[in-house]
Amino acid sequence: MGKIIIYEHANFQGHSKELTRDVANLKDVDWNDCVSSVKVIGQPWVAYEHINYTGRLLVFEEGEHSFVGKEMNDKITSLMLITENLHNPQITIYEHNQYQGKSRVITEATNLDRGHYDNMVSSHKVQRGAWLLCEHSDGSGFCYIAREHEHLPSYRAINFNDKLSFLQILPLYIM
Repeated sequence: MGKIIIYEHANFQGHSKELTRDVANLKDVDWNDCVSSVKVIGQPWVAYEHINYTGRLLVFEEGEHSFVGKEMNDKITSLMLITENLHNPQITIYEHNQYQGKSRVITEATNLDRGHYDNMVSSHKVQRGAWLLCEHSDGSGFCYIAREHEHLPSYRAINFNDKLSFLQILPLYIM
């Protein structure tokens, strides 16, 4: 379904390791904080700054990434494979906690910064696909991966209440 090859140095140099499953702590496979480039085959992968899929994140779609970027170079500590079917995505966002208040069904990348829902969302339900939820309309700031069938009743749990400004569908992998 998908694999990632991680490299010790930029431009696919140095030692490498192939992974086909999630790794909550790269120390467990002797690769903590030493990833500088990656190759992705198949479904997207999410790289996290801290163990157990926490901290800053970076999404790698299928292809060759000769440098993971200054912000994440030698800082990747956990990796997660996106296994969802990424076709026909759908998420419902809600104005208040516990899926209360106004709601909106979203099926495409959406910049809330230009509409009624900017900085007003407090919960969501993902019907299909996987989504990158971002604090700022340019995709920066705090980001969160929302996965198929996830129901998050309160953004307070992730310190994200009333901060959502941008939703991006994770990259499509066409078989």
